[in-house]
Amino acid sequence: MDKKLKTEFLKYWETYFPGAELPIAFYYTDDEEVVKNIPKPKSSHCIISDLFKVPRGFNVYFDVDSTNCAGAKRYFGFKQTVRENFNYFLSCGIEGELEGERYKKTPEIVDQAMKHQLPVQAPGKYLVFKRFDSLDENEEPIAIIFFAAPDVLSGLFTLANFDEVDPNGVVSPFSSGCSSIVYAPYMQSLKDNPRAVLGVFDISARPFIKNNYLSFAIPYKKFIKMVANIPESFLITESWSKIQKRIASS
Repeated sequence: MDKKLKTEFLKYWETYFPGAELPIAFYYTDDEEVVKNIPKPKSSHCIISDLFKVPRGFNVYFDVDSTNCAGAKRYFGFKQTVRENFNYFLSCGIEGELEGERYKKTPEIVDQAMKHQLPVQAPGKYLVFKRFDSLDENEEPIAIIFFAAPDVLSGLFTLANFDEVDPNGVVSPFSSGCSSIVYAPYMQSLKDNPRAVLGVFDISARPFIKNNYLSFAIPYKKFIKMVANIPESFLITESWSKIQKRIASS
């Protein structure tokens, strides 16, 4: 990560979002030296439970063997298939055989919806998560992820739309928690004009998230533009100062 960008963002963050949690970042690598001193995650299912160690300064990584959730394996790009009867699992289930999550009305809707989530191949063996301030100069993230309450999200949302003509500078696709913080921003990062992704609405992932938090994942090249825009944005106005004070007091 560019040292100047890192320093500028940390200064702006403390000024305009005082006391708010620092974001985390993710990237892929094949370098075993990067992960050799990071303990493998221990969660038996949802990877979101491991990610909440990262804002506290603990690095986390996943590979095909340490990613226990089949969905996360796919959305991290470690596996391209879905579990058997996934269309029933996400919808009504199969009586006497499989309990359905009932997130979609019918298996047929699931089949059609999955056509919008193309499989992806992980660009590296390891998926690494680090807190923003611990990123090294030779580590370029794919996306920056904030876990935040509404006041902070309002600032990020408005800044993401600051230089956009299209009103949809932020998207919120229906997805699993891990998809909204890795797969969706990764796919956005491949576009010429990537969007930020508001997420972790996934009911199954919510127990692992603070009850007033959502995620806001920003592809790195959009993040660079957002940081550059801060000095001339609404963040310097009296309107924001009212929210700024509330963030500080909370």
